[in-house]
Amino acid sequence: MFENKPKDNGIEVQDLNAQKTNWKAEILDIVKVFIISLVIVVPIRYFIVQPFIVRGASMEPNFKNRDYLIVDEVSYRFREPQRGEAIIFRYPRDPKQYFIKRIIGLPGETVEIKNGKIKIFSPDRPDGHILEEPYLNSYNLYPALTTNLNKNQYFVLGDNRNFSYDSRGWGPLDRKFIIGKAVFRAWPVTKFGFVAHYALNY
Repeated sequence: MFENKPKDNGIEVQDLNAQKTNWKAEILDIVKVFIISLVIVVPIRYFIVQPFIVRGASMEPNFKNRDYLIVDEVSYRFREPQRGEAIIFRYPRDPKQYFIKRIIGLPGETVEIKNGKIKIFSPDRPDGHILEEPYLNSYNLYPALTTNLNKNQYFVLGDNRNFSYDSRGWGPLDRKFIIGKAVFRAWPVTKFGFVAHYALNY
C-alpha cells in the first residue's frame, strides 16, 4: 500500500502539468489567431473597404434608409471619380458627418440646372449637353442655378432630388472630402449584391 502512493501522486502531478501545458497552448493559439486577424482585418477595414449605413431618404429609390453598404476606398487612389458613381464623402461644412450622393459634374465643367433638367458644359462641349439620368423617378431640380467647377471640384446630387441636401445647397464638393464609392449592399438581404453604377451619357 505504501509503495503505491508515490506512484499515484506522481501520476496526478503529471496530469496537472499536462493540463496546464494544454491551457497555455490553447491561450497561445487564441492570441495568435487574434493577432493574425488584426493584421488582416484592420488594414482592410481602414484602408481598403469600410461599412456605411444610409441615413434618410435623399438617395431613394436607389438607396434607402438603413441600407448597409460596403465602400471601396482603393479605386480612387488609381483613378478619378466618374460621373454617375454613388460616392461617400465627408460633408464639407462638418467633416465628422458622412454623406452619400451621386456625381453629376466633373472638375472643369459648368453645371446648369434649368426647367427640371441638368445641362453640362465643358471645354470639349462648349454648347452643353442635357444629362440623361435613367435611375431617377423625378426630375424636379429647383431652384435653377449655374455652378462653375474648378480642377478639384465635383457637383453632387441626391437621387431623390426633392429631399436631398447637396451641391445645390452647400456648393461644389472638393476632391479631398471624397472617401470612396459604394460597391456592395449587404442589407437588406432582398437587395444583397453589388451596387449598380451608371456611365451617364454626355
